Amino acid sequence: MRFDFRLFKYYPFGGLERNFLRITEECVNRGHDVRIHVAAWEGPEPDFCHNSSCSIVEVPARGLSNHAIRESYVKNVCKVANNWPADLIVGFKQMPGLDLYYAGDVCFAAEARRKKLQVLRGFTSRERLFRRYERAVFAPESHSMILELSHVQRDAYIAEYSTPPERFLPIPPGIEKHRIRSALSRRDEERLRLGLEANDIMLVMVGSDFRRKGVERSIKALASLENEERSKVKLFILGKGTIGPYKRLADRLSVLDNTHFTGPTNDVPGYLAAADMLLHPAKSENTGNAIVEGLVATLPVLTTSNCGYAFHVKRADAGAVVEGSPFRQGEFNAKLSDLLATLREKKEIWRTNARDYSDNTDLYGRPSVAADIMERLVENKKSD
Repeated sequence: MRFDFRLFKYYPFGGLERNFLRITEECVNRGHDVRIHVAAWEGPEPDFCHNSSCSIVEVPARGLSNHAIRESYVKNVCKVANNWPADLIVGFKQMPGLDLYYAGDVCFAAEARRKKLQVLRGFTSRERLFRRYERAVFAPESHSMILELSHVQRDAYIAEYSTPPERFLPIPPGIEKHRIRSALSRRDEERLRLGLEANDIMLVMVGSDFRRKGVERSIKALASLENEERSKVKLFILGKGTIGPYKRLADRLSVLDNTHFTGPTNDVPGYLAAADMLLHPAKSENTGNAIVEGLVATLPVLTTSNCGYAFHVKRADAGAVVEGSPFRQGEFNAKLSDLLATLREKKEIWRTNARDYSDNTDLYGRPSVAADIMERLVENKKSD
């Protein structure tokens, strides 16, 4: 089978991009031909693309803004792909002309409604473009099928666009269990590498786009702790983002020495192994791979209810979920303090709960399930 994968930009440390790569590799390993149409590719090409079954094609895309470049890409990708007819067109960003969409984005229209953007100032050209591309996928008259990552977002799309529910095809998370679990034996080594003392408590955040992931919220929660408690707590923030404003915030709140920005890293499992708790107070989050990665690493997790994967924390009984909309900083601060106060007593209980849950729940099968769905859709098209 021939699959045309369309991805606006590839960045090697993003959650969507990691899932995209694993799905692509699964398809290639099954003997399918995959052509990746992308506006920009950052970082090395994967090894499995160095053969005749997989190729990366950069689509010309120009513009003075990010959304203008995206519009240029969407206009040009069809022309570029014309010389390579595919059995299935799969988009990893919203755009017209897709047979299947990997729903890795939050519902833009629902977020705009929540923020009252259209009431306050009307839509900008960027927002009109995003709504148009979103409607091209989710409108009732669209024929695009949808890989559903989060039931929370599924419900938002249905409420906004009246999308027929049967067009949503649920897939599980795609966490690499062995990669995360194998690092746990290095806990002492990793803590030594990070300069942690035996009594230090390490909090970790994972994810780029610091504003959306709620880095400010975590820094404020750290600063709210009592002095004696705060002196032992170290916050490590992994990912790509503009660090300056958050360093200044940490300095202003007198927790700069407790706050560490690592930048993008391929060794997320090492940091998870060293950590005592994962924080994920995102402002907007379709799923939140970091949440389930934390559970697989047997960590308690403190997150917000608006994250698509927050329900896993409740089901695992390993940490806590606070209200995400409306978010109350005081509630998050208090919950962090409560969890830290009982960490010594409940740490092993939470670790056992997280391990048991992640051992008995499919948090791993996304690549194979997605590939199964793609194959089935092609067979259905052939039989129509």
